[in-house]
Amino acid sequence: MEKKSKAPLVYGYAVCLVVVITFLISIAGIIFAVMDLDDPLYAGRSSGKASLASFENYKMDMLKSPDEKQAWVPDDETLRAMFTSEKDDVIRRVRHDSMRSLYINAVLIIICIVLFLTHWRWMRKLGRKYNTA
Repeated sequence: MEKKSKAPLVYGYAVCLVVVITFLISIAGIIFAVMDLDDPLYAGRSSGKASLASFENYKMDMLKSPDEKQAWVPDDETLRAMFTSEKDDVIRRVRHDSMRSLYINAVLIIICIVLFLTHWRWMRKLGRKYNTA
């Protein structure tokens, strides 16, 4: 009586487990990306930069100077242009990063589904062979 190797079963179930974990991580990545797209000004910004919540907050942050000798005080028109430019840059950068994350995670989810279904079907066929033998 010949012994059948359990290696294909172990491999198949290991692939299915890894695929399920990758799927869950990708879903979390999609959720984070959608949340960042919803409010790009507050998406992972460090607190060390000037606040972009409003022009007044930005103005106060920019007018604070660590060294009083080098304090440059631009006029409101220049400050508003700086605020608008920085705000637009942050929004564009966050949208780009979020869309990239959405695309990558969506492709990963599709790959996970295909891998899982093919391996699961293969495992069911192998399981029937082991049960009948």
